[in-house]
Amino acid sequence: MLAAFSVEIGDPDFWWHLKTGEYIWQNRALPAPDPFAFTTYRSAPLYDGEEIVRDFNLKHEWLAQVVLYLAHRAGGFPGVIVLRQLLLAALCLLVGLAVRRRCGGFYRPLMAALATASVAAFVTADRPYLFTYLFLAASIAILEYRRWLWLLPPILAIWANCHSGFFLGWVVMGVYCAETLLERRRGRPAADERRLLIVTAVAVLASALNPTGWRVFQALLLYRQSPMQSSIMEWKPPKFWELSSFTVVLYCSAAVLLWARKRVRLKDWLLFALFAAAALSAARNIILVGILGGIVLGSYAPSRRALPLSAAFLALLVAADGFGWRQWGSAFRYRVNDWAYPSGAAEFLLRHKVAAPMFNIYDQGGYLIWRLWPHQRVFMDGRALNETAFQDGQRIAYNADPKDGKPGAEELLDRYGIQVILMPLFDRSGEVYLLPAALADPVQKEWKLVYRDAAGVVFMRQPPAGVQPLPSLEALVAMEEQCAAILNHGGYPGCARSAADIFARIGDARRAAHWQHIFQQHPGRSKKPIEAR
Repeated sequence: MLAAFSVEIGDPDFWWHLKTGEYIWQNRALPAPDPFAFTTYRSAPLYDGEEIVRDFNLKHEWLAQVVLYLAHRAGGFPGVIVLRQLLLAALCLLVGLAVRRRCGGFYRPLMAALATASVAAFVTADRPYLFTYLFLAASIAILEYRRWLWLLPPILAIWANCHSGFFLGWVVMGVYCAETLLERRRGRPAADERRLLIVTAVAVLASALNPTGWRVFQALLLYRQSPMQSSIMEWKPPKFWELSSFTVVLYCSAAVLLWARKRVRLKDWLLFALFAAAALSAARNIILVGILGGIVLGSYAPSRRALPLSAAFLALLVAADGFGWRQWGSAFRYRVNDWAYPSGAAEFLLRHKVAAPMFNIYDQGGYLIWRLWPHQRVFMDGRALNETAFQDGQRIAYNADPKDGKPGAEELLDRYGIQVILMPLFDRSGEVYLLPAALADPVQKEWKLVYRDAAGVVFMRQPPAGVQPLPSLEALVAMEEQCAAILNHGGYPGCARSAADIFARIGDARRAAHWQHIFQQHPGRSKKPIEAR
């Protein structure tokens, strides 16, 4: 499990969480109004309630962001990864403890912990939602043991300041209360029924002790109206028809519930239905099936007799195969996946004290906040604060022409007063960002290439003093270097096909044939690409 949970830091949203934690710690204040992006308040709301969502996104995760920052302050990026390992390992431990409370023994809790870990291994992004996973499992374990119910109100109060998923604590406590009330109607009242109901009510009230109160429900409803949120991959349904640890746990749990239906508790039926529905509606929720699926499998999986001691060794081998050996190449990497981030370009801007309005893509905004603020503010980032800026940013990045009354990229760059463009050459699906490709044309004279490497390019209208512009066609060299870096790190080879297309368009047959050959020969070309946001 420690191997599975120790992959290098690579989530683009991690950076703005880290910077926000630093801002809160140093200023003893929440980042509202937004200090990091210059477009946040620039345009009118695109839908009713956008300002509510914006304010909510700025405030609701403050405590978890501070913890992430303090982990980094204490141990650097390895410290952040160790924190992630501990949170996810504790999650699996709590699931195992919940099953041990129900069934006793060793093998069933082990099965539960491994089932949960198999799904948790795919949600290792260093974000505040890790605290939701932990507190959710802790709430279930406490409700199973019924010994420390008084811990639930303070847990909900802390949880509500770490992540908006605190309402899942309400769901779990409500389901346990519903089962308790049903047992009373059946003439089997629980001895601690009154205490459970009182603790639940107090915990719900305690969860309002956060900067946004109970606005989470309003914000979640408004997310459905947000074009920007609907375009983000993690809010899209997962591929439930493909074989994965999520689908295995989901379908095996459903099968076990049906097989043991006569002895399945009401709370397990209700929680499975709610969590499975949530997971099937958005990929970011698959861990809910991992948590409850582990409990279901550990509690109800068929068992004919006690397992021999040799089964313990078999279980360890299965665990090692699933969470160690298969991930050994990416395990125990206490570092940042820095090849994918524009560290060189950021250093160039800092070295030359560039503070003019800058355009950047959505995925790199968080990293640039971390590296450049307060010297430079970003155009957009993963906090999803301005719908209009996001849509305009997409049109700029792909060099859109004016169409249907919508402005083209050139007009938008002027409208936002952009003086600096910092971009990679490819999106996450392997398609070329057309703006830097277009600016590579020597015919255009307005934008000068001032920096390029394998992570991206920097164009400026007016280069800094003492900086000699590079030949604009070197942006295409950067495109080749970036695609080579993507392929060297196991990425989808679509960038090679896109590079071949660009070179074919400009009449460079030799380089077009070269990249087309690389794409055709690459073993990963049959795989589906990661969708761009």
